[in-house]
Amino acid sequence: MFVRRIFISLVFLLFAYVISYYSPPLSILSGYSAKYVCSSIFVANFTEQTLYDEDLNFSILKYATITIDYDELSVTSSIFGFAKRKAIFRQGLGATLINELTEEQIRAQKFDLFTPSVTNRDNIPWPMGNKIDNNDFPSNINQVTLQNAVNAMFIEKDPTKPIRTRAIVVLYDGKLVAEQYAPGFSKDSRFLGWSMTKSIISALIGILVKDQKIDISKSAPVPEWNQLLNDARQSITTKHLLQQMSGLNFVEDYYSRSDVTQMLFDQGDMAAFTASHQLKHQPGTECYYTSGNTNLLSRIIRHTVGENEYHSFPYRRLFSKLGMNSMLMEVDASGTFVGSSYSWATARDWARFGLLYLNKGFYNNERILSEDWIQQSVTLAGSNVFGEYGYQFWLNTGRDNNSSARKLRDVPTDMFFANGFDGQSVFVIPSKKLVVVRLGLTKTPGDKYGANNFLKNIISSID
Repeated sequence: MFVRRIFISLVFLLFAYVISYYSPPLSILSGYSAKYVCSSIFVANFTEQTLYDEDLNFSILKYATITIDYDELSVTSSIFGFAKRKAIFRQGLGATLINELTEEQIRAQKFDLFTPSVTNRDNIPWPMGNKIDNNDFPSNINQVTLQNAVNAMFIEKDPTKPIRTRAIVVLYDGKLVAEQYAPGFSKDSRFLGWSMTKSIISALIGILVKDQKIDISKSAPVPEWNQLLNDARQSITTKHLLQQMSGLNFVEDYYSRSDVTQMLFDQGDMAAFTASHQLKHQPGTECYYTSGNTNLLSRIIRHTVGENEYHSFPYRRLFSKLGMNSMLMEVDASGTFVGSSYSWATARDWARFGLLYLNKGFYNNERILSEDWIQQSVTLAGSNVFGEYGYQFWLNTGRDNNSSARKLRDVPTDMFFANGFDGQSVFVIPSKKLVVVRLGLTKTPGDKYGANNFLKNIISSID
């Protein structure tokens, strides 16, 4: 009996040591699950069953203990009882993970929020509303070929590697020509864009450039870098941040305790955390994709427009003008939009965003972005270890403009796209007059759900 007790004690101590050793990753994992579930339940109205069966049914997250408080509008999570984290929902601001500030301090924050119109959009014609004219289908599209291409994205060919497509919307010349949803989802469902939010931030910067409020060629207005004379980071311009060429020593690795996972799940002020990083490369010399760069851009927008306008600015100047009435951008504990990662919208609203770029910045008889800004946004920034990049948009030009080296080899080189974790994409193909939205939960690495063949098949439907 004594030996058994000693053995059990040793096993427990070993387990405690392992948990202690890995406690930072556990904190990040429990933070991820608390934040994701809070948003999914209170922003997107997901069912708990869907979350447990699909969204959280991978890795160690399968063992998370999650408590949803529908009265308090909050979610707490822990892993094996360790690293308990909490996220809270606030109307108009979405879910926020409690970090650095207390829950009471975060709940006490007051911001001037945008008041959306209550107009029934179902009776307003597309694209400002949801009324689709089915008698206006383009005669040069083979509808059967198009529908087959869409249907193929909902077929699970390998049950061990599910692609879980949840929504597809296809626009041709501005018209909605195909739309399909997985069971449990519809045109009214909100989907997390993840890093597609970066492209939203780019558009907001473009609006401020059009307003002559920001000169992207000048030193980025980051207060932390201006506190000391001759700080080398003062040579980082806003353009460098847009192009992911800041040179900051910031590691973008989602599968370890890296800078990006610390920023998203352990920091209350994500922009300040990013600003604290030193240089690894001379600004403008190397393109390295980081979410930190985008959260700096989000705070630059906040400082530029001011506190009284910041939290309504994206809605007044962009979303409402495009009919993107479902869009919700979430904030960190400091109140800054998490521009790198957290925005939710319906598939149709993501398509509306793509349509703005297909129309070269002109929408509903109004110039939202300059045509020059659109062109700059989709111009190759430079060699990138992740791929071809513009102003917070991915490109299909091929590395160093070598078209034979492009990732989507059967898709035109003028294609550009907003792209997010788990296979979220808004593809814009100007030469084919196409905007294609694909949303899902694809954990398979590589080409994930087969984007190249998917787009190739859609293009083949056009005569």
